[in-house]
Amino acid sequence: MSHLVAPSILAADFGRLNEEFDMLNSSRADWVHVDIMDGVFVPNISFGQMLVQQMKSQSKLPLDIHLMIVEPEKYVDAFIEAGADVLTFHLEATNHAHRLISYIQAKGVKAGVAINPQTPVDQLDNILEGLDLVCLMSVNPGFGGQKFIYRTLHKVNKLKTKIIERNLDTLIEIDGGVGLQNAESLINAGADVLVAGSSVFKSDNPVQSIERLHSISKKNFDL
Repeated sequence: MSHLVAPSILAADFGRLNEEFDMLNSSRADWVHVDIMDGVFVPNISFGQMLVQQMKSQSKLPLDIHLMIVEPEKYVDAFIEAGADVLTFHLEATNHAHRLISYIQAKGVKAGVAINPQTPVDQLDNILEGLDLVCLMSVNPGFGGQKFIYRTLHKVNKLKTKIIERNLDTLIEIDGGVGLQNAESLINAGADVLVAGSSVFKSDNPVQSIERLHSISKKNFDL
């Protein structure tokens, strides 16, 4: 499978959100990544369910909802109803990851788990079989425009090895500081989904930037 590109709407111009979605709908983007932040789990606040519902009405692409919130189990229903196609929560934010994964999937939505830069991928061992997606944070979560943490490449490679050894279909998503300067390294390490915010929306030509991220070729992954 070719890798996916998921522009992060957090980096968009919210004064012209309709135009931004028109651009995404006409581009080679695969998903729209939507960060939900509560000001508690991360030091920032972003969107609520009503805005996600509005985005769903504007988007021709699946919505990839990333919950950066405490007690995500209290809010998954609201975001599923708002239009989530992929729903990811943080391993660090709940004590009931396995149960929450099963619940999300029972609702017909793909379930993902995100981990922060300091969290080892080994902590996913007991839930990896049930996951549709793992989101590796490559910046400290909370704000866009941060510099990529390059030790993420080692985590991608290690996680990809686990997925291949277990013969799983779990996707690896990378979120934070992703752009043309590191996309090839990430893809060759085993990444399947690139979340790109500033590198798309702050570029002179966002459609072309998405196309260039898509055009990067993937070498065979070697264990």
